[in-house]
Amino acid sequence: MNIEFGNTALEELYTTGSTQDQQYRRLSKDIVKRYIKVVNFIKAARRIEDLFLIKSLHYEKKKGDLNGVDAVWINEQYRLLFTSSPDADGIIVNALLIEISKHYEK
Repeated sequence: MNIEFGNTALEELYTTGSTQDQQYRRLSKDIVKRYIKVVNFIKAARRIEDLFLIKSLHYEKKKGDLNGVDAVWINEQYRLLFTSSPDADGIIVNALLIEISKHYEK
């Protein structure tokens, strides 16, 4: 799947394992490590349906205030929020990573 980062902090976390962004700099090393693993799962998926097969991700489409946003678990407390979009053939193969969110804070 094609991955784009919604902000530089998410890209820094993925490429270097740390960031100076206030929102994410206090994340534990374990959470950052799991975030990188989840992004790698998303990158390896050929289409969005492949994420359904990885049970540990608990993939879901959000409703309400986050309508149109997809979410996967980083761990029981943190979620990776992203939007997905189709290619020319209508197969969902693009993901824009939005943020790492604490569950139930949104």
